[in-house]
Amino acid sequence: MSGAIGLGMTHYPPLGGTDEQMAGILGFTLRDPGIPAEEKDPASWPEQMRAEWSDDHGKAAAAEHRRQLVDGVSRIREKLDDFAPDVVLVWGDDQYENFREEVVPPYCVLAYDDVEVRPFGLLADRGLDNAWNMPHDTTCTLRGDAALARWLTDRLIEDGFDMAYSYKQRADTHFPHSILNTQTFLDYENYGSKLPYRFLPITVNCYGEHLIARRGGLARFDEIKDAQRDPAGPSPQRCMALGAAVARAMRSSGKRVAFVASSSWSHAFLNDKDWHLRPDTAADQRLYDALASGHRKPWREITSREIVDAGQHEMLNWFCLLGAVDELGLGLDWSTFVTTGVFNSNKAFAIYA
Repeated sequence: MSGAIGLGMTHYPPLGGTDEQMAGILGFTLRDPGIPAEEKDPASWPEQMRAEWSDDHGKAAAAEHRRQLVDGVSRIREKLDDFAPDVVLVWGDDQYENFREEVVPPYCVLAYDDVEVRPFGLLADRGLDNAWNMPHDTTCTLRGDAALARWLTDRLIEDGFDMAYSYKQRADTHFPHSILNTQTFLDYENYGSKLPYRFLPITVNCYGEHLIARRGGLARFDEIKDAQRDPAGPSPQRCMALGAAVARAMRSSGKRVAFVASSSWSHAFLNDKDWHLRPDTAADQRLYDALASGHRKPWREITSREIVDAGQHEMLNWFCLLGAVDELGLGLDWSTFVTTGVFNSNKAFAIYA
């Protein structure tokens, strides 16, 4: 390979919305009749959460949260432009979008060429405005490389991963937002419409036991208490092995590749033990401290059960990234960790070179 970098970022959907709406997931949760009243009382919340919620339900804090996230993605974009990749390979979760009851692959290479996408489709479905004040039906192009994706799939199968692949997006659904929002945020000023790079997406079944049961999204406690769990998603260790296999394959391609993990970390709406009110910041901090220090043992030893219990489902994308950068011997150049109590999920950013 003539070059590679690793990038970690968020695809947090409310970043595409307005400040007034950014705490909307918490607002939805506070209307859940299955949550005890005392848990909903801000007096019982951690200090950061109370400060963010304040007397305006998070509106003022949203502006600062947006600034931190835009700073993070801007730094990632600067590195991307300096590197000038031939392709941006993105690991992202499919959140009940392409894959539903008919089939749920643990991983899938999206072997697509150019696709017309609606960057504001999810927001529009919920009646929400976007941060750019653009029409809800605005479209742009997500540039793909189907030939390279097919080639990669063959290499992974030869390397012992029985990879699924897709040639066509499911009809009547949005493009997987973990991939689409990656493009949107990397070109934040232009909502993704002018990003010049081709994408090679690999979806990961991060939601596992909650994918079909919760339809990849918000669920009230009375809806989940008796719900049948789905089979588990891939383990963190298997995701690291996949990342390493992808790196080995792309190293032989002669391409300059930017490997990207796209996800926030612990999600409040997946953190059942804290009543969906806030992310598990302690669990995230433990992994971030290990990431920042280059200490892999906590990442290599964590179990799937621990990931699910902390609401860290989507972090499987980051396990893929770490498998790739370790295989290629890339070192951590920069990282930052943005915590929150009100805005659903903690977010990390990282650059490996």
